[in-house]
Amino acid sequence: MPIRVLLADDHPVVRGGLIALLDTLPGITVVGQVGDGAAALREVALLRPDVIVMDLRMPGMDGVEAIRRIATGHPGTAILVLTMFDEETLITEALAAGARGYLLKGAEQEEIERAIRTVAAGATIFSHGVVERILRRSATPPTPLPQLTDREREVTELLARGVSNAAIADRLGIAPKTVGNHISAIFLKLGVASRAEAIVQAREAGLGLGR
Repeated sequence: MPIRVLLADDHPVVRGGLIALLDTLPGITVVGQVGDGAAALREVALLRPDVIVMDLRMPGMDGVEAIRRIATGHPGTAILVLTMFDEETLITEALAAGARGYLLKGAEQEEIERAIRTVAAGATIFSHGVVERILRRSATPPTPLPQLTDREREVTELLARGVSNAAIADRLGIAPKTVGNHISAIFLKLGVASRAEAIVQAREAGLGLGR
């Protein structure tokens, strides 16, 4: 049986190009095309495609929300993102929503064909640039207490080690009054009322544990 593909992209020219491409590939047939997420959701229910090739930025219901609903309501349909957007946030949201693959527009014919066959078989696939972004994001440890500024985080680190205000001022080369101002801001951002509570939060976040 051929792999049945539904195309979802708000640009008719893009859809036309994909149809022309996919119609030349053995074992792959385009069963429908739509221009927005809501239509994609409707057509998936009617056509039951094996794969939906979906853009992310579309009018009305966007691609991420459509992916989420399709993955939940029609788990037998594999979703391959084909978009021009490579922002890390979009990549993360699309994968979390249930996409099995993520390609960037401009991918070669062979790459698109391989991706469709791969997701149809139940595996995952990403373009090279997307893989680099995923690896870079996973290799970067999260910033502890991200609501704090860099300077406030330095103060919190020393605070969590039990360093006094005067010693913090000396180590950071700032005035003791400035340290006090930073600590007041830290208390406010952490939602605490005492030095002890701030130290507990800081240590839970991984600060103040070194020497």
